[in-house]
Amino acid sequence: MSELTPDEYAAFQELATRVFHAARGGDVEALRAFLDAGMPVNLTNEKGDSLLMLASYHGHLEATRLLLERGADPERRNDRGQAPLAGAAFKGEMEIARLLLDHGAAVDGAGQDGRTALMIAAMFDRVEMIDLLVERGADVGAEDASGVTAEAAAKRMGASEAAAHLEALKAR
Repeated sequence: MSELTPDEYAAFQELATRVFHAARGGDVEALRAFLDAGMPVNLTNEKGDSLLMLASYHGHLEATRLLLERGADPERRNDRGQAPLAGAAFKGEMEIARLLLDHGAAVDGAGQDGRTALMIAAMFDRVEMIDLLVERGADVGAEDASGVTAEAAAKRMGASEAAAHLEALKAR
């Protein structure tokens, strides 16, 4: 395969920018058109963020659904080791979290730091997300790479409601 000319490279960069903008903005029709034209569903940007990561993190349920239905990998991690489920937990995107889990996202999947979506939800006081993740099998006692549990992470972040909720769950 030959190298791209400067003009071809510029055109490719412009196209890639449009695709990532469609994912980030939740433009389902544009995403569908790009995918129908052969754009790879697991395309990633310079930070390793996939189209699915961008759509789900920014709260675009229908764009997330389209990408998953087209075969996007719910476990594809960015350069920081974050998966779409962790982004949904951080943002409190309940429907997106359900959709990701329904399409194979690992409930206790973790990056290099060992943080799970449950830990992220706990840190940001997302009690409803905690309940969803535990209902789907998240390990309340799991520890990150430094030995910190979701409950301890919640306490460190001042997420008192999540910490108390996790303590109660652990006692069951």
